[in-house]
Amino acid sequence: MTHPELSAENPPSVLFTDVLVYDATAPAAVIGPTDVLVTGQRIAAVGPALDGTAPEGTRIVPGHGHHMLAPGLINAHFHSPANHLKGMLPSRPLEVFMLYESPADEALRPSPREAYLRTMLAALEMLRGGTTSVQDDAFVMPTPEPDVIDAIMSAYADAGIRATVALDQPEIPEAEKLPFLAEIAGPELAEVIHGPAPMDRADLLDRYAHLFSTWHGAAGGRLRGAVSVSAPQRVGVEYFAALADLGERHDVPMFVHMLETKVQRVLAGEQPRFAGRSLVRYTADLGLLRERTNVIHAVWVDSADLDLIAEAGATVAHNPVSNLRLGSGIMPFREIRRRGIPIGLGVDEAICNDAVDMWSVVRATGLVHNVTGLDSDLWPSAAEVLDCLWAGGARAMGQAQELGAVAVGRLADLVLIDLHATAFTPLNDVRGQLVYCESGDSVTLTMVDGRVVAEGGRVTTVDETALLAEARELFAARRPALRAAHTAADRFRPAYQEMVRRAAQRDVGMNRWAGGSA
Repeated sequence: MTHPELSAENPPSVLFTDVLVYDATAPAAVIGPTDVLVTGQRIAAVGPALDGTAPEGTRIVPGHGHHMLAPGLINAHFHSPANHLKGMLPSRPLEVFMLYESPADEALRPSPREAYLRTMLAALEMLRGGTTSVQDDAFVMPTPEPDVIDAIMSAYADAGIRATVALDQPEIPEAEKLPFLAEIAGPELAEVIHGPAPMDRADLLDRYAHLFSTWHGAAGGRLRGAVSVSAPQRVGVEYFAALADLGERHDVPMFVHMLETKVQRVLAGEQPRFAGRSLVRYTADLGLLRERTNVIHAVWVDSADLDLIAEAGATVAHNPVSNLRLGSGIMPFREIRRRGIPIGLGVDEAICNDAVDMWSVVRATGLVHNVTGLDSDLWPSAAEVLDCLWAGGARAMGQAQELGAVAVGRLADLVLIDLHATAFTPLNDVRGQLVYCESGDSVTLTMVDGRVVAEGGRVTTVDETALLAEARELFAARRPALRAAHTAADRFRPAYQEMVRRAAQRDVGMNRWAGGSA
């Protein structure tokens, strides 16, 4: 049952007049100037001179012939609990980085207000820059309690963003998720790495029951649940299957990190349960690689893996800035596109992107694949990058017919961009300047579900100034506990670093590092 205060609102109609409209099928990517009428949650009409058809009380937003209405940006992969940690850590390999990013330390258990504020930090940043939808794979350490789940969802509700949220929690001991660790760690770390996960399968499924019964479909459908196994190596088969079935029942995405790092590729030959199979093959053999699956990262995949992903009809979530920050490697973009696999774009999280900024992700997608050694004709075009952002993002969310285009009947998740801003002056190529020039500074208005939620560089749904002041005070008070947790994590670092180095020396038949040796 959803909260009554989060039922669908009935926002006033809005008429955008004399605007250019982004249209992926148009030769120059824009049509117009024209008008766009939004009534309720949806786009009601696109065409000239709509002022005579607008309902009484409609707000008029003039485009002056040089503002472009585009679909809201879609953040296809994100983790909200690290929003308050941006810029804190040096670049390290994922397996080492996670020691400091998400320690299961009781002293760091968030209060509901802390969870609310750190979620709100990201929502504010996204809405100001024109991101209207987010898929949050929320890891809540040490355990996801109902009041914290409620706080995360309430922040998204209050901010006005569209959010699909899952609970990303491990279910098995640390030593079973990683290669070499048991033999490297030694007796002084054995108790920790062989100890149980913070929460077992039954309790995790109970938390999912709370998420779906309380929040799925809230705010007129703007808030939705999803399911997440985190990664195949981090859960048992029964929990994996239970979540896949839960996702099927509710028709929602399933988030699965797969082959983000070379360590994860090497794991196949080190853990008996995988019997030499890649994590993609293992998942497919279990019957759990499905159309609703978001394959997150897909860096160290081979051709056989990609064939399986394509056959399943799954979507890949590409996180290029995170992959660079953590040295994970470069996803084989062209091979994925060649197979017709949809690609969505994601921030990953603030601590390994250092901003919750989709424009930086868009730009990185347009650049990083140029150093993979492919012929330049195979480098991503600006049109392809934008297709990933909008069509791929909508597909990842399971809303391909609802989001990602400015068209009659679509949900009114829109961003208004001033083409007289510096990034577009002079206007040479809309697609190219969206990908390589835009930083979010040209965004003048953001609309979600037909409601204006940011305008003139400010979020209009909440008291942004007060929330930021509160966040500064709260997280300053939390720094001593965080420093203590990081000091405690230092003792694990040599073992984890050695594990990464061993994996780096293995020949896995591919190299995803630019300028490095496999």
